[in-house]
Order: sequence, then C-alpha cells, then structure tokens
Amino acid sequence: MIVLRAMSALLSYPSADMRQTLPEIAQVIRASALVAQRERQALLDLIDELGRGELLDAEERYVDLFDRGRALSLNLFELHGDSRDRGESMVDLKRLYGQAGFELLTSELPDHLPVVLEYLSCRDHDEARAMLADCAHILAVITRSLIARKSRYAAVLQALLVIAGEAPVDAAEVKPAKEQHDALDRDWAEQPAFAGAPAPAAPFTSKAGI
Repeated sequence: MIVLRAMSALLSYPSADMRQTLPEIAQVIRASALVAQRERQALLDLIDELGRGELLDAEERYVDLFDRGRALSLNLFELHGDSRDRGESMVDLKRLYGQAGFELLTSELPDHLPVVLEYLSCRDHDEARAMLADCAHILAVITRSLIARKSRYAAVLQALLVIAGEAPVDAAEVKPAKEQHDALDRDWAEQPAFAGAPAPAAPFTSKAGI
C-alpha cells in the first residue's frame, strides 16, 4: 500500500529532501484507487502548499500545528489515556513491529503516525485497514483539530479515515479554533511542581525521542 507511505511522508517534518519527492507523492495519490476524488484533490492542494514558498515557512507551520499541544500530537497514544496505558500500548506496538521483522531506526516514538503509516505501507490491505480502524477515533480527533485551524493537513487524516472504512469528518460541523475551548491542550499543560508555583502560560511539548 504505497499510498500509505506517501501519506507518511506528507505528515513528516518538512525537509528539502521531502520537497523533492512531492511530484512522486502526487503521482501516487492520483493513481491510488484507495483515495476518493474529494480527498484526492484536498491532498493535491496540500502537496501544492508544501511545495510553495520558503522551506522555513513550511517548517514553522508544521511546528505550530503538531508540536504545541496534545490535540494535534501525531503521537497517537497521547490521546490514549493515562501514562500507564500509553506505556503498555507502546510496548505492544514495538513488539508488533519486531514480530513483522521491522526495527525502528528513527528517533520518533513507535506510535508516531508517520511511523505507523510507514509500517502499514509494508503490510497487506486487510491488516492496514484493521489497524487504521482501531485508531479511527484518534484520527477523527486530530482531523477535527486540523479542520478547526483550517489546515490542509486535514486532508491526510480524512483520507486515512476513508481507507479505514469510516466516514470522513463533516467540516461544516467543526467550529473554527478561535471559537473552540481546546480542553485537550489545557489538560496537557504542564502543572507546577510545588504548591503556589505559577502554571505556564501555554502548553508546551518538545519532540519526543528514544
């Protein structure tokens, strides 16, 4: 399922190398029978956006979206529950990769969505669809947050929901971000270590690594 590898690339941190592959990615998107016409055009619009302007601008947009709060984290198990649940799920996922003969070479965590998609691109259609369906509720949460911010990256998540056999999120039912109370990001804000210490003004997260 090479289309999942293309989507993995689109959700990865922008780089000069990734930009050079955009024409090939667009070709894969156009040729895939798994991508419906509506999602196909939205993906091509994202590809066009990623290829325009300065690379630094694309990098800044990516960081502002995906590295600033829990609601848009591409580490899927950030939305999974408490830290113990996430730890157990991470071990299970890493074991799954190992049993299939794959070893992580990236500094990203096993539940990082581009990593998951790259793995699924090497598996058969039924397994890929089942695994995407298992995390469809998480994909939908991220999709709504992207739509609320009017980000073209929502196209990738919408396409993944369709491949999973789920209905895409209805953009008309999503309020713009300025009208939303992002409870997920508020809950994720760092808490003071001592009583009486001020909480930070905004949520913060750094890139996770192994």
